[in-house]
Amino acid sequence: MFLAGEEWAARFEGFQREAWRLETLPQYLMPQEAAEFESFRNGARIDPVSVSNEYTDRLRRQAAEGRLQGRVHVLTRPLSDYLRFEFHHYYKPHVLAGEQIRILDVTDRPNPLEGAQDFWMFDRSSVVLMNYHTDGRQISREVFDGDITPFLEYQRIAVDESVSVEEYVKGLDL
Repeated sequence: MFLAGEEWAARFEGFQREAWRLETLPQYLMPQEAAEFESFRNGARIDPVSVSNEYTDRLRRQAAEGRLQGRVHVLTRPLSDYLRFEFHHYYKPHVLAGEQIRILDVTDRPNPLEGAQDFWMFDRSSVVLMNYHTDGRQISREVFDGDITPFLEYQRIAVDESVSVEEYVKGLDL
């Protein structure tokens, strides 16, 4: 089953304890981000403290309710323009709103998650595969119907092998 629109949004409203994501790509080409990304590439910056939108408002509400959202992004240096944009325009405001974001840098080491694809896991009981073209254009979101044990292990490895985004960006020129 593929998810879009209200069915996809319902996953984020309906989880009880945790929504968690693994990100593995150096860029995500989302049409709704194109203008903002281009502005960033031209030098525009935001104040992450002042960001308030539907996403950050939901993160704050869920954090206050004790419902956690987190992710680990697997990446290599040098950071792509898109990753620098993501760190500045999304990760900083999302962390301030309560999301737990971690970075697994595999530049100088073997990738312990080689071959794992992007996914969201909800309450450690359901998985949605995030399908992308190699350039980061999204293809679909697909409910996974099999045994989720490998995804639980991906999450364990990703969290154990990563550092908080706050720690990762110390000393980086973003």
